[in-house]
Amino acid sequence: MRVSFNSFAFQESDDSLVPVPYNQAYVQGGFLTQHARRIDVYSGAHTHDAEVRVRVWDMEPETGGGPWDEQDEVDFESATGDVAAWSTAYGRLPDLINLGTPGRWRVRVSCSGRAEAKRVSEQEGVAYGVEKYVVDFWLQR
Repeated sequence: MRVSFNSFAFQESDDSLVPVPYNQAYVQGGFLTQHARRIDVYSGAHTHDAEVRVRVWDMEPETGGGPWDEQDEVDFESATGDVAAWSTAYGRLPDLINLGTPGRWRVRVSCSGRAEAKRVSEQEGVAYGVEKYVVDFWLQR
């Protein structure tokens, strides 16, 4: 995931269905910010390449893995069942997340390597794969 300006987002693939598209109403700091059909993620480093693994489940998964620097959950509604990833400097990224069905989803984002990604970015240049994310989507019943 190409991170720029400390952020990236997951957003309904059909932009016309997103009331406030990414990067409008972006909130700095924190970790996750929920918007209608959009989730903003605040990264530990300004500009870098983070490793992001997205998983789609039929039911809530175990929280396993870690240890995590940050972990939070938000709701996400999808009208199409397809989600696009976005980055400020790069716009819409080419990979599409297929949820399999429209509906109300719960999303857990877990992250490690935030402080190290910030350190590497500030002292050595672009950090590649230092900050790691696991993003779990599961259908709300």
